[in-house]
Amino acid sequence: MSGDFHSTETAGDATYRRIRTDIIFGHLGPGERLRLERLRGRYATSVSTLREVLYRLSSEGLVTAEGQRGFEVAPISVANFREVAAMRGLLEGHALRESFTAGDIEWEGRVVAAHHKLARLETLILAGDLHQTSAWKHYDREFHHALISACGSRALMDTHGIIFDQFLRYQILAVRFRGEIAVDEHRTLLECALVRDAETALRTLDRHIHACVDYTVEQGLFPLAAQ
Repeated sequence: MSGDFHSTETAGDATYRRIRTDIIFGHLGPGERLRLERLRGRYATSVSTLREVLYRLSSEGLVTAEGQRGFEVAPISVANFREVAAMRGLLEGHALRESFTAGDIEWEGRVVAAHHKLARLETLILAGDLHQTSAWKHYDREFHHALISACGSRALMDTHGIIFDQFLRYQILAVRFRGEIAVDEHRTLLECALVRDAETALRTLDRHIHACVDYTVEQGLFPLAAQ
């Protein structure tokens, strides 16, 4: 995000962004109680602002609001991971097809550039540099975002972003890099974008998303309490 953006965002927006990031990246763990007094000190904001932010995050599925019990970070489960994956596939698949139809040379440039950064990180990880895993997840998001960025619908992009970040939360909490298989799938998606082969891209995307869930469960990477 640019400095101009940060200079114009409200205190509520800044708090929302910080708490949302902390939930997605696991700094606020699944099921953790979000006590307003404690959060007020941590995020240096008012209780009323926190309530607004937490209700906003509850509408995105990242926080649960339970009446008198207050707020807590949304729990995780295998069933919910599969639901999120299915919704991601539905939204991203539709956006992908639209983007392939409408994409121009500027879109191609964004896709190629995003894949280049992702591929460089994947090469480092395959060589054994596991410190790059968090950065890889950032560039993975950037690549998938670039692929659908010509879909022509801001509402679709925004909704996909919410679902993708729920999926990303699971990736950060439980998913490991699938190695050459994931690399090949990303390369295939790039190649399909450049020749506008939507059908192959959609099959690859479906496999890419659901194999990630299956791999996580089969390898026993999911927290025991969430299975």
